[in-house]
Amino acid sequence: MSAISRPQDHVLIFDTTLRDGEQSPGATMSHNEKLDIAAMLDEMGVDIIEAGFPIASEGDFQAVSEIAKNSKNSVICGLARANLTDIDRAWEAVRHAARARIHTFIGTSPLHRDITALDQDGMVARVQETVSHARNLCEDVQWSPMDATRTEADFLCRVVETAIKAGATTINIPDTVGYTYPRESADLIAMLRNRVPGADDVVFATHCHNDLGMATANALAAVEAGARQIECTINGLGERAGNTALEEVVMALRVRNDILPYRTRIDTTKIMGISRMVAAVSGFAVQFNKAVVGKNAFAHESGIHQDGMLKNKETFEIMRPEDIGLAATNLVMGKHSGRAALRAKLADLGYELGDNQLKDVFVRFKALADRKKEVYDDDLIALMAEASADEDAAFLQVRRLRVVCGTEGPQEAELTLSIGGEERFIDATGDGPVDATFNAIKMLFPHEARLELYQVHAVTEGTDAQATVSVRLKLDGVVYTGQSADTDTVVASAKAYVHALNRLVMHKHRGNLSALMSSAG
Repeated sequence: MSAISRPQDHVLIFDTTLRDGEQSPGATMSHNEKLDIAAMLDEMGVDIIEAGFPIASEGDFQAVSEIAKNSKNSVICGLARANLTDIDRAWEAVRHAARARIHTFIGTSPLHRDITALDQDGMVARVQETVSHARNLCEDVQWSPMDATRTEADFLCRVVETAIKAGATTINIPDTVGYTYPRESADLIAMLRNRVPGADDVVFATHCHNDLGMATANALAAVEAGARQIECTINGLGERAGNTALEEVVMALRVRNDILPYRTRIDTTKIMGISRMVAAVSGFAVQFNKAVVGKNAFAHESGIHQDGMLKNKETFEIMRPEDIGLAATNLVMGKHSGRAALRAKLADLGYELGDNQLKDVFVRFKALADRKKEVYDDDLIALMAEASADEDAAFLQVRRLRVVCGTEGPQEAELTLSIGGEERFIDATGDGPVDATFNAIKMLFPHEARLELYQVHAVTEGTDAQATVSVRLKLDGVVYTGQSADTDTVVASAKAYVHALNRLVMHKHRGNLSALMSSAG
């Protein structure tokens, strides 16, 4: 157990935003968005990026493969079930990475053994076969007993020993359903490290879900017991209540280094930038009171708090905003602000733009400044999310929209939509301006997708505030999200709906936009 006593042990950060995070209902990301997020994770110092589940779809395979080829620093990992076909496909996807990993898993609890129709001996044989096969392909193999926290202790020790003997280099212990308690999480890791032969030769990892709100606590408890890899996601994105949040464990290890003497490679100043990126592309807004990255995490309203902050910031702040890449001040921009000021402000917010990008964003900024007296940080963040929203997927574009409202009768929307470069106009009615607008879009571009979610929230305060609208469509079991911001809520709604439709179109046509353009009309 010498590993626990060494000061400042390195804890590996394993990010699964692109795999487990994307499994959140409605959080599907486009190919380019996955590549952008992977590049940011790689740059910020994430040790291992679980880039996807290559057998799941051709799109997943292509994304993992391209991320593997582009990675500069991180290990790139592909997930595979406990069968040879999955493992071969995962290896094909990650094999071009400078450092590749295969992650294979099987459910080991009694409930999961019933699903696989394997008894304990059969499951041990399956683990031996599949882990050995993975190790013959790749030197870095991670194995997970899914639902480990509800697996019998003796059997868990047996299968972990089998995986180690078969060549696994990392043993991940998942709390798949978010059931365990911090003391149990620590005891489980300690028990395995004490009882399993060969445990000192592998890295133990922890993968926690947040169903009872204890994912971060469970992960840190596991680290104290000897785990040296934390599996997590940006903003805690993930199935059901989500996963351990990367920003929470990383900042907990940094702020409470006095009692948690462990270090990570994460450049914490990049946390806010990637948090905003993931929120924008997934359509999952960060709750205001979310730890570390929430809008209110560094806000102080009560008189006592404000007085203390003015005298000494440490009175009520245990972290500095700058530590996570958050601008310390919220300087107001306006229509007289120039490109240099805009570039500097966006850099403070974590956005580094090339000249062509800046030119496009500056045009958008000026248009916004003409409509809004004051442009705040959150307005610029919404603007950047709008600018980066699938610019290559512009088969459908909102050209003009006019809405007529009255106290009697249906509302009317006059819409001009560009479809494959050809402008088409229609006049539609509906039960309210948004309903009329959505009806107009559907009449111009008929489809069978069902509207699963329509959500609006104000970016800043005031009657001239931008509204950010999220739309979620579902077709054939696949969810497509769209997001847009505008000072006109109805315009933002139309653009968000069209953004989601563009994703649907690109997915159905596998990105063959040129062929789609030629067939339009």
